[in-house]
This record gives sequence, structure tokens and C-alpha cells, in this order.
Amino acid sequence: MTPALMVAALLTPLQVWAVGKCERLVATGSPDAPPYSWRDPQDPKHLIGANVDLFKQVARELGLKVEVLDSGTRSDALEEVRSGRVDLLIDSPFTVAELTAVDYIHPSLLSNEYVVWTRHDSSVVYDTLSDLQHYQGSVSEKARMTPEFSSYAKSQLKIAPAQNLTQAFQQLLLGQVDYVLAGRYAGMAMAQSLGMSNALIARGLPLDRPGLYLALSHNSACNDAWLRGQLAKKLTELPASGVSQTVLQRNVERWKAQMQAPLDAPKQ
Repeated sequence: MTPALMVAALLTPLQVWAVGKCERLVATGSPDAPPYSWRDPQDPKHLIGANVDLFKQVARELGLKVEVLDSGTRSDALEEVRSGRVDLLIDSPFTVAELTAVDYIHPSLLSNEYVVWTRHDSSVVYDTLSDLQHYQGSVSEKARMTPEFSSYAKSQLKIAPAQNLTQAFQQLLLGQVDYVLAGRYAGMAMAQSLGMSNALIARGLPLDRPGLYLALSHNSACNDAWLRGQLAKKLTELPASGVSQTVLQRNVERWKAQMQAPLDAPKQ
């Protein structure tokens, strides 16, 4: 065997292994955060949603097979990723404390725009965030806003937690609160599914825009420079394609349709 052939023979297994070790990624996320990620009522072991669809598209373009599992609660999903039993989260907010366990892939897969929701006939007037200090607000306990905004809201605004977005909107409709802080798309789908579209309205520009990131476990066998770089490249290309908004709107309609079937309806 010539020296060149010997080198080729030695390199080939390594090259095959390098390509093959990440042929399949297992992901997870929130089971109750529509339209971004929620449990599939037709297949409860898996998740569906806008983040799921976009992640699958990115993976497909990279030639990777993926499965997005329901790992239980949000905390359970995070623990599965920390341990490396699952490769990554598909909808992780950026948290400094988690940098010891995961690598966040930038830019974010999507952003969750939190806006002010009021009744159509509301007398709430605000031009700046500080104007909301004069009103009583509500927010779902499951909302995941940026730490900076959460800290401001807790110290400067009068906001009472609601068990979920359904309860917060019901409080708003009954006049028990003046406004609700909620995601633009989650609020849109919830208002439509509860028959409140003509009564509630999203107002003004987003007050907070937490990113929903792909978070790759430090303990994942697939976590290498090639994968991180390729994921970042594909995520950078997404906004210009316009596909993100299309996927979001499609999943708003998807969730709304499921909410109108009481037996299958997940709650945020």
C-alpha cells in the first residue's frame, strides 16, 4: 500500500465518524407555550409549534434528522438538556446562569413580543412604560420575559400574577385589571379562541422582546464547532427569508383550531 493510500485508510473512519455522530438530534422544549411550542394532542410524546417547525427546517437543510420530544414540565425539559440525555432546547430564553450548562446559538430562533392588551373601550392612556404605573395589570405566571424587564415590572408596576393567560384575559374582560402583558401572537390566538377578539386589542410597540434560542447542551455528543457554526449560519439567514412570520401565523391558526376543540385544548 502506498503512503498516500495508508493515510487515506486512516483518515476515512475518522471522517465518517465526524459526519455521522450528528446525523440525529433529539430536542425538547416547553409543553405549554403556544404558538411557539406545545404538546401535540394527537401525539403527546412530541411537541409542535413555530419553534419546532423552524428548527426542523434548519435541521433538514443541514441534512440532520431530528425528533422534538415532550419531556414533561419546562423544568424537566431543562434538566434533560443539562444532563445531555437530550441534545438541545428549542425555545430557551437567554439566562446567564445557564451558560455553564448550554451554548446559546445566536441569533435567536424567534422573539416573543410582549405587548399591552386592553379592552377595546379601555381608558388606559400610555406613551411610555412608566405611564403604566397608574394602572393595575396582570401577567401569566408562565410568561418568560427578560430579567431586566421582569425586575422593572416587579418594582415599578402594579402587576398581579394570573394562573395562565386564559385567567388573565378573563380578569381583563371583567374589568378586574386595566391591562394584561402578554405575547402578541399568544394573545392573538387566545383572544380568538375564547371569542374575545372584538373585545380585546394589543396596543403599541412591544415592551419586551425576549429571544427564544436554540440551547445546545455541553453534555451533548453533537456539540461541536461545526454544528454550532452551521446552526448560527442558518439562523442568520432566516429573517431575510420571511419564513419566520409565515410559520408563526400558521401556528397561531393551528393552536386556535385546537383550542376550539375543548378536549384537546392546551392552556398557556
